[in-house]
Amino acid sequence: MLEVAGLETSYGQSQVLFGMELSVAAGQVVTLMGRNGMGKTTTVRSIMGLTKGHAGSIRFEGTEIRGMPSYRVAKMGLGLVPEGRQIFPNLSVRENLIATADNRSPGAARWTLESVLAAFPRLSERAGNMGNQLSGGEQQMLAVARALMTNPRLLVLDEATEGLAPLIRQEIWSILSSLKAEGQAILVIDKNVAALKRLADRHCFIEKGRVAWSGTTAELNAAADIEQRYLGV
Repeated sequence: MLEVAGLETSYGQSQVLFGMELSVAAGQVVTLMGRNGMGKTTTVRSIMGLTKGHAGSIRFEGTEIRGMPSYRVAKMGLGLVPEGRQIFPNLSVRENLIATADNRSPGAARWTLESVLAAFPRLSERAGNMGNQLSGGEQQMLAVARALMTNPRLLVLDEATEGLAPLIRQEIWSILSSLKAEGQAILVIDKNVAALKRLADRHCFIEKGRVAWSGTTAELNAAADIEQRYLGV
């Protein structure tokens, strides 16, 4: 579904990605992990067309998307839950959800306002509240629900549970697990390795703008030093 090969991205004269390699198959959950500043968010921004890669390839379902404007990338079926949530603070929960609603998957829309509110009861209770009246956890749920309202072929989450209380984190992981069971392809960045290992099919560890290690959950469990090497401080 998604294949990133030889991707290089810079901010001005400062290069961040050096031949980045990454792939996500249909129905697969893939993680991108690493210490802060190693290029995880830049990888996501490059995929989504928010930061332009200057070399390499980003192919989505066989189509080259590197260089496409971000709105065209989104219309192809990539749904982003951005770092920092970035919900619309002066719109209600309901308005946030319908503002970018679309069906970018084949067939009938799985996610409608009714089905999203059923999946996120907390948002249903707060449907009339403004975005800036929600807690951090509720805002994260809203960011996930807003992305689902586009009926994405690939859901991309940058820092899925950062800064959330443990109970809210667990709720987010439960939602992602349900999405995986329904066949939703997901690319997720997070620091909770234990939760990611329960959820994901494959893992990529990034260091200094390159994938330093990748493998399945079984391979990660067998490689005892990987987490400390690429996540330890």
